[in-house]
Amino acid sequence: MEFNHRSVLLKETVDGLHVKPDGIYVDGTLGGGGHSYEVCTRLGEKGSIIGIDQDEAAIGAAGVRLKDFGEKVTIVRSNYCDMKSRLQELGIDRVDGIMLDLGVSSYQLDTAERGFSYREDAPLDMRMDRRQKMTARDIVNDYSEMDLYRVIRDYGEDRFAKNIARHIVTERGRRSIETTGELTEIIRHAIPMKYQKKSGHPAKRTFQAIRIELNRELDVLKDSLDDMIEMLNPGGRLCIITFHSLEDRIVKSAFRKNEDPCTCPSHFPVCVCGNVSKGRVITRKPILPSEEEMAENSRSKSAKLRIFERV
Repeated sequence: MEFNHRSVLLKETVDGLHVKPDGIYVDGTLGGGGHSYEVCTRLGEKGSIIGIDQDEAAIGAAGVRLKDFGEKVTIVRSNYCDMKSRLQELGIDRVDGIMLDLGVSSYQLDTAERGFSYREDAPLDMRMDRRQKMTARDIVNDYSEMDLYRVIRDYGEDRFAKNIARHIVTERGRRSIETTGELTEIIRHAIPMKYQKKSGHPAKRTFQAIRIELNRELDVLKDSLDDMIEMLNPGGRLCIITFHSLEDRIVKSAFRKNEDPCTCPSHFPVCVCGNVSKGRVITRKPILPSEEEMAENSRSKSAKLRIFERV
């Protein structure tokens, strides 16, 4: 299957980077290379981009898409949380811009055997990096009822988390749960029909929760943001596209903390903690897709772009 992914908020993100022709840029979630391609068209002879992705299908597709830009492009198979050490291996300490698109790619969702989608019956997989041993099947069959409840409540923000966890545990007591179709059926039975009619696909939130837990998506994001800001040259920008409120909250709060890191009590007349601002938040409110983009690409509907600039 061809790696097909429509880049969300493409122009807004690349415009937000303020690409300098001779700058060094990092695409921490390379995907099919859509955002990177747009950056490459704005680079001069001395400019370069490093694309990072943990998905081998993405790496292959991006390599083909970006091949005409030759040595301007370096592609690394890794998780963006290891960006600092991967760049150091390339002899790079500082860069002029970093972008992250935290969405699951259309390719991953549409390739049934990857097990990301609740619309197709396939083995429960959901690994972003297929070198990883653990899969969604292990979470569904091995987590305790309490842990399943916590994952679905915290990462899926599903009001029926307790009931869904109970149904999963009851069902796996009869036989192990192997496919996305089996899991979707169990979730359907755990959510009252009147709510199913109103609020989209009943399995959407649970699938999101299991995927986030399996790939440690929120931990990786939390643990990487300060490092990425630290790696920026003065005037360098970090552009991040999120797709749900949990990610957006983490980004918003990290940006705010880096802009104003002072920990002094509010009644102190002057700052004595010594924490210095790393830069400024460019987006007081996140940038959202246009009506036109949302009409053309339904997956862009929940996207939000936030931008931070280093001083």
